[in-house]
Amino acid sequence: MDDTTLMREQDPADAAVDGDSADFVTFDMSGERYAFPMSRVQEIIRMPGVVKVPLGPPSLEGLANLRGRVLPVVSLRRCCELEQTEHDETTRVVVVDSGVPLGFVVDRVASVISVDPDAVEPAESVQATVSSEVLVGVIKGDDGTMTSILDVDELIRAQFSRIVTAGGGVDAMAAAGPAGGETVAEDDADDTLELVSFAVEGQEYALPIDQVQEIVQAPEAVSHVPNAASRVLGVMDLRGRLLPVVSMRRVFGLPVADLQPQNRIVVVSLDGGVVGVVMDTVRQVLRVPYELVAPLPPVVAARGRATEVESVCRLEGGKRLVSVLSVERMFDSPEIRRELREQLDGEPAAEETEEREMADDGRGDEELFVVFRLDEEEYAVDVDAVQEIIRVPETLIRVPKTFSFVEGLVNLRGTVLPVVDLRTRLGVPKAPRDERQRIIVLILGGVRTGFIVDSVAEVARVSRAALEPAPELSDEQAKVVSRVANLHQQQRMLLLVQVDQLLGAQDRAALGDVIAERDLAAV
Repeated sequence: MDDTTLMREQDPADAAVDGDSADFVTFDMSGERYAFPMSRVQEIIRMPGVVKVPLGPPSLEGLANLRGRVLPVVSLRRCCELEQTEHDETTRVVVVDSGVPLGFVVDRVASVISVDPDAVEPAESVQATVSSEVLVGVIKGDDGTMTSILDVDELIRAQFSRIVTAGGGVDAMAAAGPAGGETVAEDDADDTLELVSFAVEGQEYALPIDQVQEIVQAPEAVSHVPNAASRVLGVMDLRGRLLPVVSMRRVFGLPVADLQPQNRIVVVSLDGGVVGVVMDTVRQVLRVPYELVAPLPPVVAARGRATEVESVCRLEGGKRLVSVLSVERMFDSPEIRRELREQLDGEPAAEETEEREMADDGRGDEELFVVFRLDEEEYAVDVDAVQEIIRVPETLIRVPKTFSFVEGLVNLRGTVLPVVDLRTRLGVPKAPRDERQRIIVLILGGVRTGFIVDSVAEVARVSRAALEPAPELSDEQAKVVSRVANLHQQQRMLLLVQVDQLLGAQDRAALGDVIAERDLAAV
């Protein structure tokens, strides 16, 4: 079968098992034939080049670039506990819809078939070479052959559960469908309220989806606007235009923290323009029947911050309450509207422009990264996090009975510098020492620490438009590799390392103890 783009036609993953005829994409693995419901298949592509990601699940082959989008590619053989084989010219990647695109590597794609429900045997009554948890059923062929139907959702949930909750913008989350156990048919769309839900201080809120323009990752900082209202954090560049940024925490009268990688900016419509609202995290898109939506009781609506809430959704039998906000009420202050209007209508004053240029070091909409290599892959850290880069000495000072992650110590101009092999930290096999290796010196929790890398390539200037959240494939990987720089034109992908997650708090304290013991020994 040639590489083919397949259009998504229906939602149920197991339509044939439920009694309705359905189409399936069939493929081979280890001499057996399997199938995915065609409704879940977006397209089929040849095996692309991939960037290996550290600390991911064992079945993860790496990340690929699919027409400018980051595509996690996983081995379906490993997911099904089958023996791994080398890829060849018949290898294909079946791209499925899981809220974000996810590619399963298969040996060979066979065909698209239309199945009568009588030809499907339930999974419980058959034996197969794969775990029964990922089987929907078996298609019985007229010639005696059998094709195992695999459960796409269970495959994803078993090894990539974080993908389902990662979120990648309104479109990606909407593709994931209803959440919270609420199942809504397409015909009932007019009887439901579509919402984007998010969290602030551990509480769940939502905005009507028609008021949300897009969802973008928060930058590391926004440019401060002098004399702005207390709710206005500043402005940021959004594809060549200035976007006023408001803190939802300040709207609610909560303490405001520095922007974090998990923060998202929800871009909403206001007075003919757009405003960005910083949320702690964005959760999902909800389709809620109107019968489960109730107006806020008047006795509650009369109290302070609760006036931003116009209704409440009762989900999961009333155990989960989601407060629906009103954009108009969030910005009902005349002073805030006037200041936002000034940002939406015109350029900032000269003194504001000068302060903003000083704040971003003249980088504009670009960020600077130190790019280094590990095991043929390219990684990067923010240039501001790097203290210096030094050669690896011929010998490192070994510390007996020290911690396993400590490679040794270096005397750096009279200061004891603990050194960690970054290959070891990221689960990459160790390599012999060579003259290309370098030590990148970072400060973690007040402790200066060196990390050995294979080589330092460059200091790269990367447009913020090329930065996007890394797919969250495991807890550890999501912390350490939080973003990727998708340089589509250069056919490169940089894995951006979150410096403060390289070592845990206990590990950093242990490094401090090692330094203190060494200093005492030198006295």
